[in-house]
Formats: sequence, structure tokens, C-alpha cells
Amino acid sequence: QVQLVESGGGLVQAGGSLRLSCAASGSITSNNEMGWYRQPPGKQRELVASITSVSSGGRSINYVDAVKGRFTISRDNAKNTVYLQMNTLKVEDTAVYYCKLRNGWPRFDNYWGQGTQVTVSS
Repeated sequence: QVQLVESGGGLVQAGGSLRLSCAASGSITSNNEMGWYRQPPGKQRELVASITSVSSGGRSINYVDAVKGRFTISRDNAKNTVYLQMNTLKVEDTAVYYCKLRNGWPRFDNYWGQGTQVTVSS
């Protein structure tokens, strides 16, 4: 089992910044991918950004087009923690943000955090 604890959400004005953190603990494989997803009100959950561990043969980072140039994902492998720095926030970034960990070999299982609310006001 893996536990994910998120923090850093809140209320911010448009144009402001927030930093989300997600600390993972438990049965984590050396090869894994961590990512942030979001679910706006009344909409489906979508990928925001993901990052693989260095041991996965080179770190891979992906962003959804809507956040490129504004959000930065990073991780501290020693702490099993992933971060999402969100700058120039827009009203449409309002959502519940979820952290996800996908284990690699030999587990290949997925875990989700409880979610943290990000509200951007105009």
C-alpha cells in the first residue's frame, strides 16, 4: 500500500501563485511516475503534469497544453515528494487537484491522494 498526502491548496487571485506538495510513503518501487491531475466542477478529471523517477531510464516530464509555461512539476526522490509550482493562475485553473503515483515493475499499481482544492478568483 502507498499513502499520498497533499498540501498547498487554497484561494488565490488570478495572476497569483501556489505550490502544491505530495508526499508518498509505503510500498514504492524505484521506477515510478508521479503526477498531478485536476477535476474542475462538473467536469472529468484530467492530467495536469507528470514526472518519472530518474531510475526509469531518464526523467520524463509531461504537461497538458493549458498549463505549459505557467506550471512546473518537480520531485525529490529522496523524500518521495512531488511538487507543482503554479504561476500566473487563471480562473479556469480552479479545481480539486489530485496527486497520483504509478508504481513500476514489479507492482504496476496506482494510488491517489485525497485531493486539495485550488480556487482562483477574478
